[in-house]
Amino acid sequence: MNPGLRPKIDRLWTDFWTGGITNPLTVIEQITYLIFLKLMDVAESRDEARERRTGQSFRRRFSEDQQGIRWHRLKELGSSDEMLRRIRDEAFPHLKVLGGYMADAQFMIPKASLLKTAVETIDTLPLTGGDDKGDIYEYLLSKLTTAGINGQFRTPRHIIRFMAEALDIRATDRVADPACGTGGFLVAAYEQVLRSHTSEAGRHTDGEGAEHFAGDVLTNEERVHVYGDLLHGFDFDVTMLRIAAMNLMLHGIEQPNIHYQDALSANFEKGPNVRDAANAFTAVLANPPFKGSLDFPDVAPDLLRTVKTKKTELLFVALILRMLKAGGRSATIVPDGVLFGSSAAHRALRQHLVDKHQLDGVISLPAGVFKPYAGVSTAILLFTKAGETRDIFFFDVEKDGFSLDDKRTRLAPGNDDLPAALGAWHARREADLSDRTAQAFAVPAEEVRAAGYDLSVGRWRQRVHVEAEYDPPAVILKRMQEAERAILRELDELEGMMG
Repeated sequence: MNPGLRPKIDRLWTDFWTGGITNPLTVIEQITYLIFLKLMDVAESRDEARERRTGQSFRRRFSEDQQGIRWHRLKELGSSDEMLRRIRDEAFPHLKVLGGYMADAQFMIPKASLLKTAVETIDTLPLTGGDDKGDIYEYLLSKLTTAGINGQFRTPRHIIRFMAEALDIRATDRVADPACGTGGFLVAAYEQVLRSHTSEAGRHTDGEGAEHFAGDVLTNEERVHVYGDLLHGFDFDVTMLRIAAMNLMLHGIEQPNIHYQDALSANFEKGPNVRDAANAFTAVLANPPFKGSLDFPDVAPDLLRTVKTKKTELLFVALILRMLKAGGRSATIVPDGVLFGSSAAHRALRQHLVDKHQLDGVISLPAGVFKPYAGVSTAILLFTKAGETRDIFFFDVEKDGFSLDDKRTRLAPGNDDLPAALGAWHARREADLSDRTAQAFAVPAEEVRAAGYDLSVGRWRQRVHVEAEYDPPAVILKRMQEAERAILRELDELEGMMG
């Protein structure tokens, strides 16, 4: 990300805060609407230029009567009160009818001065091309610091990227996230495809050392799929859907497949715009809600046949298995309780994964990964629908490159186990993973069955305890006495100097 952009976004954030809008989600929503309004005008101007050049007509976003609400007209208004009136009474109602995820949007900027400042700042942001617009939105999303009532919290970007790389998302995949939140997993899947389909010439590094990928070796057929049917997100929080849709748009997906659906509901597959939700996807990346509200009478019966429970973390794993095609794979974050919980539902789900499908791996994450949102211990389950579980790969991640306190400060190089975990995961079929004192090891499925399907890394990793050696007490006492005599000699010398 261009270093000069962060101060602008920080100032904009502060302006909203001092202007009376203090809910981070609301701030991001309102900024999203203004960004969307600017991008609409940019797209309209681009199509107008093409029409003048080629004579090819297009479907206009603004009628003749709506020219006054185009961004380039709004920003030139001398009166901030008139700007507020036009956006609130004309532009915003127009936005609401353009896309399903905008229909319930609410304009909540109360002050003309705040709106004018926001418009002026957003007008300086590079939103019309390149990688900056995606980085800008990622930085905005990083300011979400509170968990939602449905167990939502933002998954750290480096964990999301690790999961996308572990699944090796390809241009031919059809990827879903049944609880997509802000769309981070879908963006990571898209970036993973671009990363693996970019030539050396198409790679560049920005001012902060982040790599960007042009996806220049995608075939035309692959490109159509990537920008059309690659990514699918579902959520029942309309605020999150709007943010997810804008997140994908700012990363280059102009028509994001983001759907308002309760994925656990019996009506999931019957909802609008949901095509073949069962047995439909080749990859699922997810961090489902660990707790929160659940309309249990509406839960799909086939999920309850797999695991009869009210715990959303168990139901979502069952749902993901239903969504995947045979041979489809998933990386899903679960709380540690899923790995060793003793209830009938916990055991039934683990048995289902091991005996009916192919449980490939368990990546244990340190407890502080999701701070400051939550301190819960978690793991990443890697599994494939159908197949046969033979050996289960385990990796015990002890550090992820950031401090494990609420500040989550980036640590010096060498304090990150994720690259080693990824390397061990990809090399697991050729490596010797018999040493259970190592961070990476494998356990035969038969042993897991015999242990009641316990999948916790602590159950299987053997800790090496080094016996500490101490001097005899008499030696330690003598050392203390010598130190004491040395202090007394120095005190005597000091007293002599003073006398």
